[in-house]
Amino acid sequence: MININEVRTYRLNSRQSKVKKADFAKPPARGRSFAQFYGSLPDILKARDLRAVTEAITRAHKNKKAVIFMAGAHVIKCGLNPVLIELMKKKIITCLCLNGAGIIHDFEIALQAKTSEDVGENLKDGKFGMCRETADFINNAAKDGVSEGLGLGNSVARRINEEKLRYKDLSLLYNAYKYKVPVCVFVAVGTDIIHQHPSFDAGLTAEGSLRDFYTLVENVCRLNKGGVTLNFGSAVMLPEVFLKALNLARNLGSQVKDFTTANFDMVYHYRPAQNVVSRPVASGGKGYYIIGHHELMLPFLAQAIIEKI
Repeated sequence: MININEVRTYRLNSRQSKVKKADFAKPPARGRSFAQFYGSLPDILKARDLRAVTEAITRAHKNKKAVIFMAGAHVIKCGLNPVLIELMKKKIITCLCLNGAGIIHDFEIALQAKTSEDVGENLKDGKFGMCRETADFINNAAKDGVSEGLGLGNSVARRINEEKLRYKDLSLLYNAYKYKVPVCVFVAVGTDIIHQHPSFDAGLTAEGSLRDFYTLVENVCRLNKGGVTLNFGSAVMLPEVFLKALNLARNLGSQVKDFTTANFDMVYHYRPAQNVVSRPVASGGKGYYIIGHHELMLPFLAQAIIEKI
């Protein structure tokens, strides 16, 4: 039988405690500025991580290091283009990476200030993704631009810049072109609605996407000693591309370490956790995984950055 009277104890004040009064949130108050609200957050768990990511981005901006922003198409569909455009305008984002769906929604916003169809309804009779304007514009822009030696992202961005699209000021691609921010687009053939159309050229699209991959590799080299890579909402495509770009940069002799990565998504995904947050910084740096809805977290992060710079 155990003898409970022989239990060993010690004084509470001799124990290390992970949560202290200095880390507590400040109580809510009417009329606060954003900076005051941001400063009122607790210095604990994800609030601490968010501060760390914000500080890493502002340091990278100050020291002219790369800030690579990767985004799934849902970020665009959440109405966040104006937020990203401002970060490009202020030269905080130095390289923008999208998937194939991203340029589709971005073009439709530039054309008509609206996007995102009812997939379930249109799938019933084969109308899903069959709008001719979207497919013809992007596919022809890709064919023309890639044939002239451009990457896929720059090909579509240039065409949006050239055309009289009423709402192109809301386009990520147009503003990336305007502010000379490299825009890289990575496509898996068969995943996007425009691949269903006769105007689609798989060979030229793939070639343009490969050129964008090489552009990303060049930008990854600039992460060394203080850069930042952010991934918002891409569960597979962009984390996989980023890992290969990092590997190729190192294989070709660039020392890319001591940088920050952060993945923001609505749920936990294995691949971003490994290919963005963990593996890239294993030899030096820090990775963060912050869960929250894009329409809340991206404006919050962006405003925090703007306040700091």
